[in-house]
Amino acid sequence: MTTNRLDLTGTRVLVTAGAAGIGLAIATEFRALGARVLVTDINSDAVHAAQAAGFAAAVSDVSDEPQVVALAEQVTAELGGLDVLVNNAGIAGPTGPIESLDSAAWRATFDVNVHGQFYCIKHLLPLLRESADASIINLASAAGRLGMAGRSPYSASKWAVVGLTKTLAIELGSEGIRVNAICPGAVNGPRIQSVIEAKADMLGQSVEEVSALYHGQSSLNRLVEAQDIADMAVFLASPLARMINGQAMAIDGNTEKLY
Repeated sequence: MTTNRLDLTGTRVLVTAGAAGIGLAIATEFRALGARVLVTDINSDAVHAAQAAGFAAAVSDVSDEPQVVALAEQVTAELGGLDVLVNNAGIAGPTGPIESLDSAAWRATFDVNVHGQFYCIKHLLPLLRESADASIINLASAAGRLGMAGRSPYSASKWAVVGLTKTLAIELGSEGIRVNAICPGAVNGPRIQSVIEAKADMLGQSVEEVSALYHGQSSLNRLVEAQDIADMAVFLASPLARMINGQAMAIDGNTEKLY
């Protein structure tokens, strides 16, 4: 008899920014495979909707360290421990030439995309160390391996996520804690539409022209779907990925240039 090695029954999972978009797709897939999932999000309306859908959920801003400390306490109370941390929270940041960017917006991009992951790992690591099969999954981006004109704060922050991932894989591997990153290409949804609109404004092109560039930047000529990211997340958390550590997994349809 073949054992279903994607059966995650009883696995305790935290997904940041998990009440909508990519995070909700990830949380939903983990739950479908039997995991116990807590989602956190800065958007209280999204949190309430997740609770209505049956998720344990909490309002939390990962860029604020005291809130992450409180979140770790809630994880203990709700799940009794932690096996998988999915650092999904991130923002697009400002768009424009480097000299036009607002310094506060630059810092805010790093506060969420990099410092938020650091805070979550720092304060949830004691729980992960108690797990028999712990895994950390950091959401990076195709922008974490490719440059992208007009998106320097976002791209720089996602390169930092990849560096953090590879370093922690070395630090924590001897404890049996695997650390990997997922690097999505352009993911279909409201957020990429906002990015396209901002890029069109910067380039002086129509939204339709820039949208066509984004849809065609991979060799598959289509946008990534949130489910594609969810599928990789559950795989990386499963026994099927027991020897995958320190990797930045590209889920981008073979993207070689970002617009």
